[in-house]
Amino acid sequence: MAFKRVLIANRGEIALRILRTLRDMGIEAAIIHGREDRLSLPVRLADVAYANNKANPLDTYLDIESVITAAKEMGCDAVHPGYGFLAENATFVRRLQEEGITFIGPSADVITLLGDKIEARAAMEAAGLPTAKGSSEPISDAGVASTLAEEIGYPVIIKAAAGGGGIGMQIVEQSSEFESALKLCQSRAKSAFGDERVFVEKYIQGAQHVEFQVLGDGKKAIHFGERFCSIQRRHQKLVEEGPWLDEETRQEIGDLVCRGAESVGYKGLATFEFLRDGSGDFYFLEVNPRVQVEHTVTELITGYNLVELGIRVAQGEALPL
Repeated sequence: MAFKRVLIANRGEIALRILRTLRDMGIEAAIIHGREDRLSLPVRLADVAYANNKANPLDTYLDIESVITAAKEMGCDAVHPGYGFLAENATFVRRLQEEGITFIGPSADVITLLGDKIEARAAMEAAGLPTAKGSSEPISDAGVASTLAEEIGYPVIIKAAAGGGGIGMQIVEQSSEFESALKLCQSRAKSAFGDERVFVEKYIQGAQHVEFQVLGDGKKAIHFGERFCSIQRRHQKLVEEGPWLDEETRQEIGDLVCRGAESVGYKGLATFEFLRDGSGDFYFLEVNPRVQVEHTVTELITGYNLVELGIRVAQGEALPL
């Protein structure tokens, strides 16, 4: 079913990017905004705008019930979250479903699964994707964790199950440092994410960071090649380029990411991230279940409008390839 009016639950560049695609598709663009954004270009260009003013400007885009109220009052049949804010919030997706409003992205269950690094690792490992040697369940006991680290072989990395953006990670070079590093990582994870669960993996030294752009319809998935994203500062990507891999490797890893997406019933745009070691071996890292900041790199390479494809899949249309 074609959408008539879509709420853009975001601001700035990505809001404008979505708005332009909606206009090209003949779909009305609605948008929420706070006082600070009332004169911004996306608000001025939208077909209808809703002033969702809050004392804390971030709540304009983070308060689930007020965003849903705006969508209902503006008569929207779908919501596009963009990236950030509520884009990976399973509670938001469930509330939209309860209200009969389509979320342009994956299901709440899939978001929950992929948002948990331990569960995501286990799911992708079961689908046949390569993972670094490590724990497949949360580690809380320092003795058990230390023994596992010895079996894996130092250096290891302790990661927060709910982590992201480089937060909640600790590299451990030797056994004498492990217990204090574990406590520190658990404390940071609890503070940042409200979840102190952590797990341990082999630390891949000097690894390159590669990500694959994926689109799924809930049953089948396709990929649009890779982006090289090793140029980072504090775990935040600065420059991405592509294509980067040879055709044989691209095909091999591309088949794996499609298999992984299909195994969890993924619907919408996603990026599957990998580390590549000095021997050329790949290790699954995580899945970003949303449109990516860097999606335009892949659009320039392939000529596809990824935002449009994500909307079409949400409408129930078939994959383009």
